[in-house]
Amino acid sequence: MKKIVNVCLVAIVTLFLVSCAKEKKSEETVKSEKSYSVDKESSTVQWTAYKTTDKVPVKGTFTEINITASNEGNSSSEALEGLAFEIPVSSIFTKDTIRDHKLNKFFFAIMDNTLSLKGVFSVEDENKGNLALTMNGMTEDLPFTYEMSKDTIMIDTKMDLNVWGAQSAVESLHQACLALHTGPDGVSKTWDEVNISAKIVTMLK
Repeated sequence: MKKIVNVCLVAIVTLFLVSCAKEKKSEETVKSEKSYSVDKESSTVQWTAYKTTDKVPVKGTFTEINITASNEGNSSSEALEGLAFEIPVSSIFTKDTIRDHKLNKFFFAIMDNTLSLKGVFSVEDENKGNLALTMNGMTEDLPFTYEMSKDTIMIDTKMDLNVWGAQSAVESLHQACLALHTGPDGVSKTWDEVNISAKIVTMLK
C-alpha cells in the first residue's frame, strides 16, 4: 500500500513539473512573439534654430517624413535599430510662409544634393545612439540621446551645421535675413547650431 502511495506521489509531482514546464514554455513563446515596429504616421521631428546674439529660438518642423527602411524587434529600441528615413526639405514648416520660402531658397538650395534629408538610426545602449545623417552631399554621424516611455521614444540631439560643410548655406541665409537677425545690440547673427527633437512612436503587433 505504501509503495502504491509513493508511486502516486511521484506521478503527481512529475505531472506538476511537466505542466509548469509547458506553462513556462508557453509564456516564453508568447514573449518571443511580441513584435514592435515604428508607427510611420505618428512619428514627428521638431527643430530649433537661433538668431541674434541673444540666441532667440526659431522653431519649426517637417510635415512629411518617409520611412524607407524599418525593422521589427522585441522592444521599441530594437525597432529603432536600422530605421531609415527621408525628409523632403520642401516640407519644412515654421508657421511663416515667407520664412519657409527663405529656408528653402537661401539655405537648402545652396547645398549639394539636398532635396531631402536622409538618415539611418543605430542604437548603442539604453539611452544613447547614433544617426548617420546625409545632407549637403555628406554623410556624417550625429550622436543622440533618447528616453523611452511606453511606446514612445523621445530623441534629442544638437547639430553643428559646420560638420556637414554648410557654412556657405548659413551665410546665404544670414544675408537674406540680415535685418531680421539683428538684435537690440545692433548685431546681426545667424547661429550654426540646430537642436533637434524627434518623437518615434512604436506599436506592438
